[in-house]
Amino acid sequence: MIGFDAATAETIFRHGIRWTETGVLVYFVVLNSFYLFLLLLTIPELWTNARMAMGGKIDGIATSDALPPISLIVPAYNEEVTIADSLRSFLTLSYMRFEVVLVNDGSPDGTLQRLIDTYDLYEVPPAFPVAIQTKPIRAYYRSRQHSRLLVIDKENGGKADSLNAGINAARFPYVLAVDADTLIEPDALARMARPFLLGESVAAVGGTIRVANACHIEHGRVRDARVDRRWLPGCQVVEYLRAFLFGRLGWNRLGGNLIISGAFGLFRREYVLSIGGYQTGNVTEDMDLVVRLHRFLHEHKIRAVIPFVPDPVAWTEVPVTRRVLRLQRERWHRGLIATLFSHRDVMLRPKYGRFGMVAFPFFLFGEMLSPVVEAIGYVLGALGLAIGAINIPMAIFLFLVTAGYGMLLSLVAVALEELSFQRYRRWSDFGRLLWFVLVEPFGFRQFTVWYRLQAFWRYARGEHSWGMMRREGFAGAQRPTQQSAADQAQTT
Repeated sequence: MIGFDAATAETIFRHGIRWTETGVLVYFVVLNSFYLFLLLLTIPELWTNARMAMGGKIDGIATSDALPPISLIVPAYNEEVTIADSLRSFLTLSYMRFEVVLVNDGSPDGTLQRLIDTYDLYEVPPAFPVAIQTKPIRAYYRSRQHSRLLVIDKENGGKADSLNAGINAARFPYVLAVDADTLIEPDALARMARPFLLGESVAAVGGTIRVANACHIEHGRVRDARVDRRWLPGCQVVEYLRAFLFGRLGWNRLGGNLIISGAFGLFRREYVLSIGGYQTGNVTEDMDLVVRLHRFLHEHKIRAVIPFVPDPVAWTEVPVTRRVLRLQRERWHRGLIATLFSHRDVMLRPKYGRFGMVAFPFFLFGEMLSPVVEAIGYVLGALGLAIGAINIPMAIFLFLVTAGYGMLLSLVAVALEELSFQRYRRWSDFGRLLWFVLVEPFGFRQFTVWYRLQAFWRYARGEHSWGMMRREGFAGAQRPTQQSAADQAQTT
């Protein structure tokens, strides 16, 4: 009887592995088929945007009075080494009407003094109402050299708090959130403002983020785009191309883009104030803001679009060590979990249109749960092969669906880049892109799956820390990215 029970248990176990593996296979077939559908939607969008981006049209747009004035909000924390050059790149953008509001978030280094010395700052009284409560403001400064510049010095409160302080002080109806260590191309504002000329009400606009590692940079400008030879940043170049060139562009036709990068996103100030600004308790305040903005528009029956435009480009540095990559990806996924969980009541509710019926379910099942499903596939696949519960052809097919399909989409993203915007002009860089398309599924993908899995545990424990994020710096300087005082205490 015992032997019969053991044999029965083994049979049930084997069938369980097979059925679970089949479920994992079906999950990834459906998920990757949806990505393929996004790709098909991307092609006409990309073609239209590429045609509008070519020629001398942008120069005419940049000087058009039809474009709205924009306030650039730049949070800065411990940016003493690079802040002067970064700020100069913002002040010299090719756009008719804009201002730069830089918010020094209680930097303990010499960031503020560097700004005072470089831009001849003098203290001024505030001349605006405070719509969103923030950490106390120490002082406001204007520049004798640049009338467009306002510098706010405040107590440390984190990036979201700094953005709120900048939004309070902004004079113009649209605000562009941009990181202090982000390099914006000179015509990016004009390109990003293009949807305003199409006759639609615009609530927000997202632009493209590209990888600056290994690029030749002078005075805050990317003079020569290169693909990093190193494995970790090189894989991220491909990853960013795939995410922006068709991942986000495809959502334009579905009306449900839930992500506008916090390093480069334009928002209508009126709407941001109506929803209370950025939430300081979420470690991915950018996605949380966009989800709340979608809710606000649907609940108040406001017909306004949130498009993604592929040709406005900002360049940022990506992690070059696995430790920093782990901190970044775990935080991103933890913020995704927190945002989706806190807004779970919009799920599959017709009241919220395609946002609630298509986009939200996709991000829940296709983005949030994907590392869990993939990890289950890896574990059960290895176990099934070890005990002979699944056959080799089945295992190969599962691998092709999970890794090979993603490789194909990456290859298409690289091809779209070469056929449209062609930022990488050397054949050697194109060859590196192809190489990283091939190697990304082996190692890099598994690392990111593991890092994203850790987010579930840390979210369940109620952690809100950023962790100490260190970067090489465009000039080779190591510096931490912005975090709140509480986060600093947890990482020291």
